[in-house]
Amino acid sequence: MTKKEKVDFAINTLNNLYPEIPIPLDHKDPYTLLVAVLLSAQSTDVRVNQITPLLFEKADNPYDMIKMSIEEIREIIKPVGLSPMKSKGIHGLSHILIDKHNGKVPKTFEDLEELPAVGHKTASVVLSQAFNIPAFAVDTHIHRLMYRWGFSNGKNVVQTEKDAKRLFPKEIWNDLHLQIIWYGREYSPARGWNLDNDIITKTIGRKTVLNEYYKKKK
Repeated sequence: MTKKEKVDFAINTLNNLYPEIPIPLDHKDPYTLLVAVLLSAQSTDVRVNQITPLLFEKADNPYDMIKMSIEEIREIIKPVGLSPMKSKGIHGLSHILIDKHNGKVPKTFEDLEELPAVGHKTASVVLSQAFNIPAFAVDTHIHRLMYRWGFSNGKNVVQTEKDAKRLFPKEIWNDLHLQIIWYGREYSPARGWNLDNDIITKTIGRKTVLNEYYKKKK
């Protein structure tokens, strides 16, 4: 298969598996999405979705959030981990949104990445899911699968994002990054990987990855 044929195979398979794409993090607007994505760092979406209703019941907008102390926020979000850093980030970004953006979440990478605890990946998720602006957020699943499929060299997430944007049409980035995440979780995990269930890697996967898999199975 040519590289283009492999890319088309991956896209078509993902579209067949995920014609309707579930949204991983529960939210109702750009602000609650921003907070949920920030909380998801080194945590699971399931855990975050258990905690955000408790937080948003008290504060689902920056004006109410800054009425809470950092300690109060921290106490609620403790179960998701990294609560000292995340509580300061949520409180700090809420102040900045009020002071600089009239309480609204901005729509540019530059403005989003100026917010405390907001990195490029978080900004990408917010732009794509809250504002439908094309972005390609690379998480551990996408980074792993882009390497397994031979679409990126796996050196770092920055390179993986560049390769993804080069290979895939811009108009499908927002859907595709979610489809790959779900596929990685359900069919091509890091642990307990069963290649028989992973039709994409089995069909187009990097030879060294396939050889290593079969070597371990012996």
